[in-house]
Amino acid sequence: MKVEQIYTNCLAHGAYYIESDGEAAVIDPLREIQEYIDMAESRGAKIKYIFETHFHADFVSGHQDLAAATGATIVYGPTTMETGYDMHVEKDEEIFILGNTKIKLLHTPGHNTESSVFF
Repeated sequence: MKVEQIYTNCLAHGAYYIESDGEAAVIDPLREIQEYIDMAESRGAKIKYIFETHFHADFVSGHQDLAAATGATIVYGPTTMETGYDMHVEKDEEIFILGNTKIKLLHTPGHNTESSVFF
């Protein structure tokens, strides 16, 4: 399994690229999505999930564009409000299979009601 942080100093924002056995996930993607697409293509991986830890009011996420470009599923935590785009609202402690790795969601309301962590 590979985990890489993509950090943007000007926004103090960290996104994460996780890859396991040919499948990848991006957590809290930045608006510019090409870096994630290039990473996956150069490693022969397919982006399967886009995990959002919460709705972001402080920057524009690239989740919709990344989903359109890759066919990946956008995933938000429980209590997520309805959106105008396709997404999966997960359950607390739901498990996602990524290659030969399992990623579990833990609902952690506080910053936002849908806030979640993935481990």
